[in-house]
Amino acid sequence: MAWQAPTRSSLALLVCAFVPAGAAWAAETLVAGTRASGMGGSGEGAFVAEIVLLLLVGRGLGEVLQRYGQPAIMGQLIGGILLGPSLFGWLSPSAQHLIFPSDPAQKGMIDAVSQLGILMLLLLTGMETDLRLVRRVGAACFSISATGVVVPFIFGFALAQFLPDALLADPTQRTVAGLFLGTALSISSVKVVAMVVREMNFMRRNLGQVIISSAIIEDTIGWLVIAVTFGIATNGRLQFAPLVTTIAAVALFMVFSFTIGRRLVFTLIRWTNDQFRSEFAVITMILIIMGAMALITNLIGVHTVLGAFVAGILVGESPILSSHIEGQLRGVITALFMPIFFGMAGLSADLTVLADPTLAMLTGALVVIASIGKFGGAFIGAKLAAMSFKEAIAVGSAMNARGSTEVIVASIGLSMNILSHNLFTMIVTMAVITTLAMPPMLRWALGRLPVGHDEQQRVEREALDEYGFISRLERLLVLVDDSRIGKFTAHLAGLVGGGSGMPTTLLRMPTTLLQPKDGRVDRPTDSKGQERALQEIKKGAKKSAQAVKRIEDTLVDKVHLTARTELEATGETIAEEARKGYGLLLVGLDNVLTADGAFAPALNDIAAGFDGPLCLVLNGGNAAEKMPTLKAGTSILVPVNGTQVARRAADLALALARPNRARIKVLYVSQRAAKGRRSTSVSHSREEAVLKDIADLAGRYGLHIDTAFHTRVTPDKAITREAAKGAAIVVMGVTQRPGEDLFFGETAGAVLAACNCPVVLLASARPKHDAAGAELAA
Repeated sequence: MAWQAPTRSSLALLVCAFVPAGAAWAAETLVAGTRASGMGGSGEGAFVAEIVLLLLVGRGLGEVLQRYGQPAIMGQLIGGILLGPSLFGWLSPSAQHLIFPSDPAQKGMIDAVSQLGILMLLLLTGMETDLRLVRRVGAACFSISATGVVVPFIFGFALAQFLPDALLADPTQRTVAGLFLGTALSISSVKVVAMVVREMNFMRRNLGQVIISSAIIEDTIGWLVIAVTFGIATNGRLQFAPLVTTIAAVALFMVFSFTIGRRLVFTLIRWTNDQFRSEFAVITMILIIMGAMALITNLIGVHTVLGAFVAGILVGESPILSSHIEGQLRGVITALFMPIFFGMAGLSADLTVLADPTLAMLTGALVVIASIGKFGGAFIGAKLAAMSFKEAIAVGSAMNARGSTEVIVASIGLSMNILSHNLFTMIVTMAVITTLAMPPMLRWALGRLPVGHDEQQRVEREALDEYGFISRLERLLVLVDDSRIGKFTAHLAGLVGGGSGMPTTLLRMPTTLLQPKDGRVDRPTDSKGQERALQEIKKGAKKSAQAVKRIEDTLVDKVHLTARTELEATGETIAEEARKGYGLLLVGLDNVLTADGAFAPALNDIAAGFDGPLCLVLNGGNAAEKMPTLKAGTSILVPVNGTQVARRAADLALALARPNRARIKVLYVSQRAAKGRRSTSVSHSREEAVLKDIADLAGRYGLHIDTAFHTRVTPDKAITREAAKGAAIVVMGVTQRPGEDLFFGETAGAVLAACNCPVVLLASARPKHDAAGAELAA
């Protein structure tokens, strides 16, 4: 039976029944356990019960709210509120105090996990901060974030000056309380904003990128302000000399982090990934980096959250960080630390105090002031950036979401005894209300915005990256020798990796795999071979990065190169290197074909050591004396037949053609021609669909393609005939066949024997079993 969304009334009943029932169960379990162990009402049993209950209620309510289009973190925060004195403590005070005792030692256990949760949450927030997106969007996001922070900050700071003394933990620190309140009112929640923008498919739209970038800048400014505020609060009052010292220390820390620290973080992550065999070693190193930077910020007199946030940014920018590792870290933070932290924040809020008409009125005023200040500030910034009225409305609606950031800020203020529990409850209430109101407002505002032609083209181009081959590669392994084909392969590696700053490892072999029959070695074997190969990679990478800048107006980081010379490359050495995580092995070695057209045993051994996709750059049987130069006007031939490996080959060919605007010739071929049957459909609809897909992919690279059909001829002859018309290289997608030796089918072998230009074979991963129909995958 299909699941149906619960009604609003059933949701209320679920909340009211679920929380007391779960709490009562936990209380009974705890009582039984503590009686049996003689520990009383404290100890490990209470700690485990707190963890279980926070996870259970937070995740459950988060799931319910998410089904209603609301952020899950709000469910975790509301779950904590319901487990606190607002509901659970009101229904059953004894059970609530039993599970969440006020004993300092017992409370310190769960508070320690919660404080670690703050650091982990800030680490994750930093990892999701895309500074390249900020640079690409331009000045609009800076205008929005500036006014979007300043206006509500002034509102919050001014409001603190008029609050009753009873709402302040220490009325003598009204200025510091004003800084905390101003920060809490001024910073948008990146997570909540990103969730709604992504849900509306606006993540790639111009306005969506402006909104996300503005939230990122606000988040960064907010943590800088908190760092300075923490320094002021530590000194007890506003003093000029300590304030200047704190600001200078923060500035020095930021400069160090984004210069030397950035490269240091990348080096540590890569070294850990490459040297350690133990599982999750990279995640351990990330946590060590986070802890070290948090300690540095603590030593300079600011809060540890700044160090964790900056560490997350640097870790997220590391090119060696795979999506798999990032997903593992995000999983443990989202599943464990987020529900506990937001649940504990909710526990500290007591909504029963809002029964006081004065406090309820002040809370309502806080919500209104926060909403007007934030919406108005972002709206003004959008208009200053020359946005339309509808766009400014959407920006103002998006920036009004608070959520996670405000709760963290308020929790810090509460722990430092700057904010009272009542003021903390008011801020949490404001965060909940503004966050829950933001998604429907933003959906309404974004739904009224049309999309322009240029923007539509860019959105479609970036959407292709989600299932592209080259765009999803994270690391490249290159194996070459000192031959002409090795040098040419190194250049191709630079063209492939340079478009995204892909980390590349070069393995150079100074000797041949297979000695030519005449004993002639047509390449130098001196010690400068590695430097020549590196220079070719750098030249190709530079051209590729320039092409990205020209077409997409995006700056690309330099390729991170690692190089070493291998006297002999074997399956074992390749497997040892492959363990470090590579998306593609690119091989350019001379004399890898035997006299009968088979691959040399040494190449078979090398290929056996790599489980992923394999790219071989080979000399055709009638290869010319000189390697081709890919430049404007030269042609790259790509045979296709509609398979996935064929599309990968086309993707690779386009990546090679883009830097020099080479021409792409797409040839549709069919295996059925070899069997004497019709090779194309009567209406050509199938062929046109395949070629249209390749044409769309070419548009992603800013290129155009030429197309050709060959009917009533075998695929190998069709490819050879087309290549003879002047193709610089042929790029074919092939499928590895089962067996110990490399074999890609009769078509690939015939093309290799007949072509007079280099042939690039992009092979799928080695299959585990036989696959029918895996002949040509071009």
